[in-house]
Amino acid sequence: MEYIEKLWALILEFSPQILIALAILIVGLFLIRIAAKISRRMMAKSGIDLSLQKFLSNLVNWTLKILLFVVVISKLGVETTSFAAILAAAGLAVGLALQGSLSNFAGGVLIMIFKPIKIGDLIEAQGEVGVVKEIEIFTTKLTGLSNKEIIIPNGSLSNGNIVNYTTEGTRRVDLTFGVGYDSDIKKTKEVLLHVLTSHPMVLKDPAPTVNVSELADSSINFAVRPWCNTEDYWTVYFDVTENTKEALDAAGIEIPYPHSVEIRKEG
Repeated sequence: MEYIEKLWALILEFSPQILIALAILIVGLFLIRIAAKISRRMMAKSGIDLSLQKFLSNLVNWTLKILLFVVVISKLGVETTSFAAILAAAGLAVGLALQGSLSNFAGGVLIMIFKPIKIGDLIEAQGEVGVVKEIEIFTTKLTGLSNKEIIIPNGSLSNGNIVNYTTEGTRRVDLTFGVGYDSDIKKTKEVLLHVLTSHPMVLKDPAPTVNVSELADSSINFAVRPWCNTEDYWTVYFDVTENTKEALDAAGIEIPYPHSVEIRKEG
């Protein structure tokens, strides 16, 4: 009988705290749900990448739930100072263990927010060239020019130089052709310009240019600079190279090449 009375006394003593903690828990979960919906709407309106929206939404949700849990147990009379210290130590240990991953995560967040690249862009980064296939939280996947998959950590990608060939929509094709010193410069320029202006994928604006770039040891070198749409780059590159050889041959303009000299010993 005595134990029952003590138990009843404890219930009466702690029931207000339990009720308050329960009320805080119910209201807190309700408010967290509302906060999560508002954050998702704000991120959707700001144009943040969908995968980043989901990750940040989950991060906000769990952070608020952990804070709510700390508040609830403090209302039940549990000492939260040591509990907070344990959480801080655990967070520090996890942070040190996942230092590289956290760097990649931060890089992924920066890429998705500032959008220096997007899916479908042709880029050059970390010594690799490829088309962006997928931007994930920790890595970015490229499809290389030879159809190989390239995976670059977002930490390295966001901290390094990125050359985006797609952003401007057009590219200049840089080619150099050498002709013999006995060639007529004016005629050679006319032949080269005709090759460029007759190609359907070479843009008229900006206009293609042909200029003498160097008087080399055995050739006069011409800088040939046609412009084209980004997706036509390699077609223009290979076509102009082939068409230039044919046009120079047809015009009787020599392309110099090394001649081997054979030395015979008599006797």
